[in-house]
Amino acid sequence: MDLSTTYMGLKLKNPLVPAASPLSQKVDSVRAMEDAGASAVTIYSLFEEQIRHEQNELNHYLSRDENSHAEALSYFPDLGNYKIGPEAYLEHISKLKEAVDIPIIGSLNGTSNGGWIDYAAKIEKAGASALELNIYQVAADPSTSGVDVEQKYIDIVTAVKKSVKIPVAVKLSPYFSSTANMAKKLDEAGADGLVLFNRFYQPDIDLENLEVTPNVVLSTSASARLPMRWLAILFGQVKASLAASSGVHTAEDVVKMLAVGADITTMASALLKHGVWHLASLREGLEHWLEAHDYESVKQLKGSLSQRSTAEPAVFERANYMKALDSLG
Repeated sequence: MDLSTTYMGLKLKNPLVPAASPLSQKVDSVRAMEDAGASAVTIYSLFEEQIRHEQNELNHYLSRDENSHAEALSYFPDLGNYKIGPEAYLEHISKLKEAVDIPIIGSLNGTSNGGWIDYAAKIEKAGASALELNIYQVAADPSTSGVDVEQKYIDIVTAVKKSVKIPVAVKLSPYFSSTANMAKKLDEAGADGLVLFNRFYQPDIDLENLEVTPNVVLSTSASARLPMRWLAILFGQVKASLAASSGVHTAEDVVKMLAVGADITTMASALLKHGVWHLASLREGLEHWLEAHDYESVKQLKGSLSQRSTAEPAVFERANYMKALDSLG
């Protein structure tokens, strides 16, 4: 059985790729993912805020007591030992490249077209095989138009593509007014891959203390419905590779995502719930399903139920909307 696939030009042994999560913070954990069957790993994100913090700290040390004697070198920090998040992140990539044989995909999380983008080249130099841009923005300013938001995405992708040679994927939000058009624009801007979708974490309210609190709710298989629809619609309409993200928990979820057109399936919640060795059961389940349904390869399955391949293309749009509602009666 041939489980191999290609994602952004990377030849992968199967379509199972752990998504960015805290699980990738330790080398041993990533090595365990490889042993369990992961074909690549997207490691935890480096946040724009971390880079800003490092830059602000450095500026603070370099500017303090600036009127002191010019030869008073003791006023400067020991830059050789100066290490905050970003530098440790780059070192982690280098260590992972030495420890495992599968591709390591870096992840940058930010919103502005600023200095954090410079780290794309540093991530490439550290040894990453590809880069995922997680452009996490909540457009809360009423004066910011949809066009402004879209242009920011395009500008960031364009800037990053100019600074690196490795393939670059964009993790998309599902909230664009025209998701297909935005996917096309990013494709034209040079994005090598589109990851559908980013899950924005919504805050909650602590009623006892009357505070707004952060709250992380892990996905379930039901979460796969949204990316599944858009993968089916976009398959064959963009040149970029397609990655399924959110709701991949079972081998059946993997099969569905591949059938609608995904090149890879990514998962974080399932591994956080069940451990990294869950990958082995996903791989085994995928192989068994393909054999039971007379498929010889993942390639043969991919896109077979996409919008352009199905007998009822409109089923991914408004068709059967009333039928679905009637089923509740």
